[in-house]
Amino acid sequence: MSEEDELEQSLRPRRLTEFVGQERIKEQLAISLDAAKGRDEALDHVLLVGPPGLGKTSLAFIVREELGVGIRCVAGPALERKGDMAAILTSLERHDVLFVDEIHRLNRAIEEILYPALEDFRLDIIVGQGAAARTLTLDLPPFTLVGATTRTGLLTTPLRDRFGMTFRLEYYEPKELGTIVRRSARILDVEIAEDAADEIARRSRGTPRIANRILRRVRDVAQVKHDGVITNEVAREALGLLEVDGDGLERIDRALMELILVKFGGGPVGLSTLAVALGEEQDTIEDVYEPYLLQLGFLQRTPRGRVITELGRRRFGAAAEDTKLF
Repeated sequence: MSEEDELEQSLRPRRLTEFVGQERIKEQLAISLDAAKGRDEALDHVLLVGPPGLGKTSLAFIVREELGVGIRCVAGPALERKGDMAAILTSLERHDVLFVDEIHRLNRAIEEILYPALEDFRLDIIVGQGAAARTLTLDLPPFTLVGATTRTGLLTTPLRDRFGMTFRLEYYEPKELGTIVRRSARILDVEIAEDAADEIARRSRGTPRIANRILRRVRDVAQVKHDGVITNEVAREALGLLEVDGDGLERIDRALMELILVKFGGGPVGLSTLAVALGEEQDTIEDVYEPYLLQLGFLQRTPRGRVITELGRRRFGAAAEDTKLF
């Protein structure tokens, strides 16, 4: 694990009481956790849906911590063979948590192995080929699958239906992000002014991961160019260096909007065309950049392609006229 990953891990909340925001989800999850522990049963399977950085992985580890069990983590695209999934399932202990990130990218063959495992806690293995083939059934200990996805529409219906609980994480309010920034600053042992924490929170796109990332970069500026204390002036200077504007938009977000406005007359323009023109992957544009622009009301997805809204034209019109990007 890299130093950056270790630092990010240290900022994750470990218990449900430490998790800021998502109050409705926390309340429902707390009841389900208490009920499962009271009955000495595995927690029902949980599907966490939402844009990157809102706390899906943190919630999976919190479930493990609250239940006092083990956890196995794997990314959906990394599971290429049936044997990979079989090995993971047979290594689970009673009531363990299996966390699958990007679960919508599981291939169909592996999904089919999961169906009986999720429903009846059994693993069906086909031994041999042709007429000599036979099915070997292994019993699995009761476990909890926690799946995380940014694209719930790409999940197959049979897989989606096997989750007992589905939680959709929403973007955070600036006040909640301010609380997260102050907590992270205490963990990082850095002094931060109240208005500086609020400024970072306001420009963090409603996303805790981005708030923590900005805080770490602001801390660097405070350490190298100032006395280590993050004041509002230091925060603004660092945000300027990071090219994060008052709406929380970064250079690539502005480039995307100005591209649609200048090169394509405000749209509609297809996603594949945008990806080539911007030099980015389609999935990155769709999952990372667009959700926040849609939330702000600057961009619209239509059957014919992406279109800048009237609000977006007012926000980027003047900048597009003076842009040096194109």
